[in-house]
Amino acid sequence: MNIAVLVSGRGSNLQAMIDSIENGYLKARISVVISDIENAYALLRAKKHGIEAVFVDPEKYSSKEFYEKQVLAVLKKHNAELILLAGYMKILGKTLLLAYKDRILNIHPALLPAFSGLHAQKQAFEHGVKVAGCTVHFVDETLDGGAIILQRCVEVKEDDTDETLADRILEQEHKIYPEAVKLFVENRLRIEGRKVKILRS
Repeated sequence: MNIAVLVSGRGSNLQAMIDSIENGYLKARISVVISDIENAYALLRAKKHGIEAVFVDPEKYSSKEFYEKQVLAVLKKHNAELILLAGYMKILGKTLLLAYKDRILNIHPALLPAFSGLHAQKQAFEHGVKVAGCTVHFVDETLDGGAIILQRCVEVKEDDTDETLADRILEQEHKIYPEAVKLFVENRLRIEGRKVKILRS
């Protein structure tokens, strides 16, 4: 399966995916990495592993629709069958959501539906939760509101800061994101309303 990864930053979840493919855990291929930020470190990660890295400048387009049409053209050119969001800081519009319905996944650093949006780890820490975590979910038109595939809990320690908590959550992100993608690639996910059923292999 050809996978496209959309990024805006350093791309540590992209690296986790690359590692999972290279060590044989994930039977798939990353055909392209697309960023809306020209100097995103994730693009360098892609190039280091021989993956096509493409910068699509949103400033060049008069609307989100036209920008996403260009992104879609890149996805089609590379025969992308699944889109992964990995620290991609733009909210997807109808152009991509309709073209890839139920074929876009995202990783979020909180136990959704709690603490959606930006700085989720900090939100959770400041709220005083005892358990934080991360969520892999399908992407729909709602902010971090798509059907949940996998979640992983992370205990909040008494001496944690929001940074140390974020680091431990990230460790779990790097485990469950490839796991969720593996389930998708193996055709073991079924969306039933709000729920995602995981089929036995």
